[in-house]
Amino acid sequence: MLLVQLIYVSSISNGFTEDDIAQIIDSAKRNNLSRDITGILCFNRKYFLQCLEGSRAKVNEIYHKILNDKRHDNIIMLEYREISQRDFVDWSMGYVGDTSINEATNKMYSVSSEFDPYKVSGESAFLLLKHLSKTVNVV
Repeated sequence: MLLVQLIYVSSISNGFTEDDIAQIIDSAKRNNLSRDITGILCFNRKYFLQCLEGSRAKVNEIYHKILNDKRHDNIIMLEYREISQRDFVDWSMGYVGDTSINEATNKMYSVSSEFDPYKVSGESAFLLLKHLSKTVNVV
């Protein structure tokens, strides 16, 4: 099987609660580990920016679940590519909360100092996630 990396952005849906992010992280912890999926999730209480790594079939399966998850709106795939090695191998799902996202970092990878992953390219999103991975809470 081929190893792939998928990066997407989405925004929270109406009715999203504080409990929803805890449920998403808990679900990722359980499901990704059993599927040999690695990755990182960045969330600022408005937007999700996530990278998933693993076999093509398993990554596609998880992405399709996300597409049907009513907690996500306006889901856009920023990048999907074959990779020779994982970049986020240490986590079934690393988590970066809004306290780790700052204006200087946003400016480095985006057109503005505000965190808006809809305004970044797939490559910039990847580089932003790599940068933020230094602040990850292991999940």
